[in-house]
Amino acid sequence: MVEHIVLCTFSEQTTDDQKKEAISRLKALKEEIPGIIDIQAGMNFSDRNKGYEVGLTVRFDDREALEVYGPHPKHQAVLAYLKEIGITDLICVDFDC
Repeated sequence: MVEHIVLCTFSEQTTDDQKKEAISRLKALKEEIPGIIDIQAGMNFSDRNKGYEVGLTVRFDDREALEVYGPHPKHQAVLAYLKEIGITDLICVDFDC
């Protein structure tokens, strides 16, 4: 299995409702992209976040499934929405588990 972790920051103009919509769209990818075992996403509540506001974890069957996920049109549509609402930074970590 492969674990994919993403942390995101947004502009000050991005609303909580827009972030919640992004989280909803991210979670929906589980039903739309093959090879996803599980998706969890949510808004940060910790003061140890170093500015990151939304967290995402995606568990895949294998590295090949992760490779399919990146360019998949449904994933690209969510990325376009994140850009539209003002994502300013993201960091990703991928590892075998």
